[in-house]
Amino acid sequence: MFELDLRSRVPIYEQLVQKIKEMIIKEVLKENEQLPSVRTLSKELSINPNTIQKAYRELEIQGYIYSIPGKGNYVFPIKKDKNVEKINKLKLEIKKLISEAMYLGMAKDELVSIIDEIENSLKGGKFYD
Repeated sequence: MFELDLRSRVPIYEQLVQKIKEMIIKEVLKENEQLPSVRTLSKELSINPNTIQKAYRELEIQGYIYSIPGKGNYVFPIKKDKNVEKINKLKLEIKKLISEAMYLGMAKDELVSIIDEIENSLKGGKFYD
Protein backbone atom coordinates (compact mmCIF):
# COMPACT_ATOMS: atom_id res chain seq x y z
CA MET A 1 0.00 0.00 0.00
CA PHE A 2 2.81 2.43 0.90
CA GLU A 3 6.43 2.61 -0.12
CA LEU A 4 8.72 4.43 2.25
CA ASP A 5 12.37 5.36 1.77
CA LEU A 6 14.07 4.18 4.94
CA ARG A 7 17.34 5.84 3.89
CA SER A 8 15.73 9.24 3.36
CA ARG A 9 16.48 12.15 5.66
CA VAL A 10 12.74 12.82 5.79
CA PRO A 11 11.36 11.21 8.96
CA ILE A 12 9.30 8.08 8.31
CA TYR A 13 6.17 9.53 9.89
CA GLU A 14 6.39 12.56 7.56
CA GLN A 15 6.78 10.27 4.54
CA LEU A 16 3.74 8.34 5.69
CA VAL A 17 1.74 11.55 6.17
CA GLN A 18 2.66 12.65 2.62
CA LYS A 19 1.75 9.26 1.11
CA ILE A 20 -1.63 9.14 2.81
CA LYS A 21 -2.39 12.77 1.91
CA GLU A 22 -1.44 11.98 -1.68
CA MET A 23 -3.81 9.00 -1.71
CA ILE A 24 -6.63 11.12 -0.27
CA ILE A 25 -6.03 13.95 -2.77
CA LYS A 26 -5.97 11.45 -5.67
CA GLU A 27 -9.13 9.88 -4.23
CA VAL A 28 -7.47 6.48 -3.97
CA LEU A 29 -8.74 6.65 -0.39
CA LYS A 30 -12.39 7.70 -0.45
CA GLU A 31 -14.37 9.77 2.02
CA ASN A 32 -15.16 7.86 5.22
CA GLU A 33 -12.97 4.94 4.11
CA GLN A 34 -11.25 3.23 7.00
CA LEU A 35 -7.45 3.39 7.06
CA PRO A 36 -5.47 0.28 7.96
CA SER A 37 -5.16 -0.18 11.71
CA VAL A 38 -1.96 0.97 13.39
CA ARG A 39 -1.04 -2.64 14.14
CA THR A 40 -1.70 -3.87 10.57
CA LEU A 41 0.22 -1.04 8.93
CA SER A 42 3.04 -1.42 11.44
CA LYS A 43 3.41 -5.10 10.50
CA GLU A 44 3.07 -4.39 6.78
CA LEU A 45 5.74 -1.67 6.78
CA SER A 46 7.88 -3.18 9.55
CA ILE A 47 7.99 0.08 11.47
CA ASN A 48 7.17 1.00 15.04
CA PRO A 49 3.43 1.37 15.79
CA ASN A 50 4.19 4.69 17.52
CA THR A 51 5.40 6.04 14.17
CA ILE A 52 2.12 5.08 12.52
CA GLN A 53 0.17 6.60 15.40
CA LYS A 54 2.19 9.83 15.11
CA ALA A 55 1.43 10.02 11.38
CA TYR A 56 -2.28 9.40 11.97
CA ARG A 57 -2.33 12.05 14.70
CA GLU A 58 -0.69 14.56 12.33
CA LEU A 59 -3.21 13.74 9.58
CA GLU A 60 -6.04 14.26 12.06
CA ILE A 61 -4.61 17.64 13.12
CA GLN A 62 -4.36 18.65 9.46
CA GLY A 63 -7.99 17.62 8.91
CA TYR A 64 -7.42 14.75 6.48
CA ILE A 65 -8.68 11.97 8.73
CA TYR A 66 -10.81 11.51 11.82
CA SER A 67 -10.74 8.79 14.42
CA ILE A 68 -13.47 6.93 16.21
CA PRO A 69 -12.15 5.56 19.51
CA GLY A 70 -12.09 1.79 19.45
CA LYS A 71 -12.99 1.59 15.75
CA GLY A 72 -10.17 3.19 13.79
CA ASN A 73 -9.19 6.08 11.55
CA TYR A 74 -11.22 7.25 8.57
CA VAL A 75 -10.79 9.68 5.67
CA PHE A 76 -12.47 12.96 6.48
CA PRO A 77 -15.17 14.04 3.99
CA ILE A 78 -14.14 17.10 2.02
CA LYS A 79 -16.30 20.13 2.66
CA LYS A 80 -15.08 22.57 0.06
CA ASP A 81 -16.99 25.57 1.41
CA LYS A 82 -15.41 25.09 4.86
CA ASN A 83 -11.92 25.04 3.39
CA VAL A 84 -11.93 28.71 2.36
CA GLU A 85 -9.60 29.76 5.17
CA LYS A 86 -7.19 26.93 4.41
CA ILE A 87 -7.27 27.74 0.68
CA ASN A 88 -6.49 31.39 1.40
CA LYS A 89 -3.49 30.32 3.51
CA LEU A 90 -2.32 28.04 0.70
CA LYS A 91 -2.65 30.88 -1.81
CA LEU A 92 -0.34 33.02 0.32
CA GLU A 93 2.17 30.15 0.57
CA ILE A 94 2.00 29.54 -3.19
CA LYS A 95 2.55 33.24 -3.91
CA LYS A 96 5.63 33.24 -1.66
CA LEU A 97 7.03 30.12 -3.34
CA ILE A 98 6.37 31.42 -6.86
CA SER A 99 7.96 34.76 -6.01
CA GLU A 100 11.03 32.99 -4.67
CA ALA A 101 11.22 30.67 -7.70
CA MET A 102 10.98 33.63 -10.10
CA TYR A 103 13.61 35.52 -8.10
CA LEU A 104 15.91 32.50 -8.43
CA GLY A 105 15.42 32.50 -12.19
CA MET A 106 12.56 30.14 -12.99
CA ALA A 107 10.57 31.18 -16.03
CA LYS A 108 6.78 31.47 -16.04
CA ASP A 109 6.63 28.61 -18.56
CA GLU A 110 8.48 26.30 -16.16
CA LEU A 111 6.04 27.14 -13.40
CA VAL A 112 3.06 26.56 -15.68
CA SER A 113 4.49 23.20 -16.78
CA ILE A 114 4.81 22.20 -13.12
CA ILE A 115 1.15 23.09 -12.58
CA ASP A 116 0.20 21.07 -15.68
CA GLU A 117 2.26 18.14 -14.42
CA ILE A 118 0.51 18.23 -11.04
CA GLU A 119 -2.90 18.52 -12.66
CA ASN A 120 -2.18 15.52 -14.89
CA SER A 121 -0.89 13.49 -11.95
CA LEU A 122 -4.10 14.15 -10.03
CA LYS A 123 -5.97 12.59 -12.92
CA GLY A 124 -4.26 9.28 -12.33
CA GLY A 125 -0.56 9.72 -12.92
CA LYS A 126 2.26 9.86 -10.43
CA PHE A 127 2.00 12.77 -8.00
CA TYR A 128 5.57 13.08 -6.70
CA ASP A 129 8.88 12.12 -8.25
